[in-house]
This record gives sequence, C-alpha cells and structure tokens, in this order.
Amino acid sequence: MVKIRLNRMGAKKRPFYRLVVADSRAPRDGRFIEIIGHYNPIVDPVEIVIDKEKAQDWLKKGAQPSDTVKRLFKQVGITEASGK
Repeated sequence: MVKIRLNRMGAKKRPFYRLVVADSRAPRDGRFIEIIGHYNPIVDPVEIVIDKEKAQDWLKKGAQPSDTVKRLFKQVGITEASGK
C-alpha cells in the first residue's frame, strides 16, 4: 500500500518535515517514491507548501494519507473527494 506521510528532517528539537509518498512498509525516514511538499511547524506562521497537482494525482492513484497529512491537506484546501 502506498501512503502519503511526513518524513522528519532537521536538527534535534528543530523539526522540519517533508511530505512524501512512500510504501507503507518502508521506515519513516527511509526510502520514498516522491516528495510532494514540506511542512515547518517551528516558524510563525507555520509554513505548509504542498504541490496540489501531485497530491491529487497520488490520491487518484489510491495513496492513503496519514492522519496528520489529512489535517494539512484540509488546511491548504486539498480534499480527498477532489482526489477521487
């Protein structure tokens, strides 16, 4: 199964996340298929950059977003319904 999830980057206590499409069996920070955006919770305001076309394309292909990614998609206006 293909999942859309966060990949943690950055230094200790300074997290920065990439939104990646990865096989569900791969480790969290391991191999991935494609990077579709990034998320930086440290800056004010929070920085969320997602390639909407790529995200919707992967949703059409059946990729399942994690709970956190679903919340981020909702904030930027990407719905699973528009992806199907």
